[in-house]
Amino acid sequence: MTLSQLLFTSDGRIGRKAWWFAVVVMFAAELVASLVDGALFDTPTGIVSTLVGIATLVSTIMVSVKRFHDRDKSGWWVLILLVPAIGFVWLLVENGCLRGTPGPNRFGPDPLGPFAPPSA
Repeated sequence: MTLSQLLFTSDGRIGRKAWWFAVVVMFAAELVASLVDGALFDTPTGIVSTLVGIATLVSTIMVSVKRFHDRDKSGWWVLILLVPAIGFVWLLVENGCLRGTPGPNRFGPDPLGPFAPPSA
């Protein structure tokens, strides 16, 4: 999966590692944009930060949708962010801490690879 597919499409599934990678990339992009705005316009919230903010908002939604797909949940679960206080914590635990569905599910193959059921 390319970086643009990771950040700007909602198809498929991604694991926790890819989700955390995307979160770190988006955080770094926001930080750099604020530094650039501060250097160019003497304010940390200028045009560069606004444009990067819009891109990271879209990316956050797309990456979270794919992560919910890995948990075999609808992408609409990303709306949990609209719940004050617990929404962000719920999304962080659900996407960043809990393992996805082993094996293929309705959203695609397991991003961790082939699934071999445990022997009895």
